[in-house]
Amino acid sequence: MRAKSGFTLIELMLVVIILGVLAAMVMPRLSGRSEQAKVAVAKTDISANIATALDLYELDNGRYPTTEQGLAALSTKPGDLSEGANWNGPYIKKESQDPWNKEYQYKYPATHEGQDYDLYSLGPDGIESEDDIGNWQK
Repeated sequence: MRAKSGFTLIELMLVVIILGVLAAMVMPRLSGRSEQAKVAVAKTDISANIATALDLYELDNGRYPTTEQGLAALSTKPGDLSEGANWNGPYIKKESQDPWNKEYQYKYPATHEGQDYDLYSLGPDGIESEDDIGNWQK
């Protein structure tokens, strides 16, 4: 007689149970990481990417875009530029959307002390609240 090789049903069930226990231990550690990543992307856009484009715009035109012109002035030339302005854009290649697919908010002059302008994301909830991410925050 030949012995058959393979796994028994009990051995397979043990492997499935062990994998389930491991997944149950790992999943809580990974949950929330995607939200943390989105916050990090928004902070980077606000403090580096869009801020650099705004600074370049200011260097060329002598001032930052007005609140009415908004961040659209970074990608398309505004029709109401002041005399002596030298728009050399586009300063950014794509529309300014945060990781939650909402437009970044922009105000000039700033309403927060120590800033030239306010640049912020409304965060995951999409409304002005405590979870907003702004250039005035550290």
